[in-house]
Amino acid sequence: MPVNLFYRTPLGIARITDDDGYISAISIRDEEGLEVNEPETALLKTVAIQFDEYFAGERKDFDLPIKQAGTEFQHKVWQQLLQIPYGTTTSYATLSNQMKNPLAIRAIASANGKNNLWIVVPCHRVIGSDGSLTGYAGGLWRKQWLLEHEARIAGTGQTKLFF
Repeated sequence: MPVNLFYRTPLGIARITDDDGYISAISIRDEEGLEVNEPETALLKTVAIQFDEYFAGERKDFDLPIKQAGTEFQHKVWQQLLQIPYGTTTSYATLSNQMKNPLAIRAIASANGKNNLWIVVPCHRVIGSDGSLTGYAGGLWRKQWLLEHEARIAGTGQTKLFF
């Protein structure tokens, strides 16, 4: 049975789901009406520690068992997202070229939008080809905050493009 942790971040309350020893969902919400709770499983304790480290600038990658429902194509896109280095960004066009499917830009954007593992699968690192911030389920202000946080910690000053 899934167990949820409601964890306070600098960007709002994250809802983190432990589903049979895998993190299956992480979403961010505004704080209204949500109360934080203590982690009930060892895995949720690990997630809380790793999130604390990430927001403190001490962690750049997550080491968590993850599993989210999706199509084969979506899983391929999410695997590509995991390859984007901390403190860098890439574009949907670049991802489509890396996946050897240059016409799949919209499908890649759609799969990116269906990612249910906020921050851990770093969909926030994907921007428009012109450098603009594009849609983000958590809100563009959160995407900008995350990119600036990572750039500051990585010492790149501003977010560096990864191609």
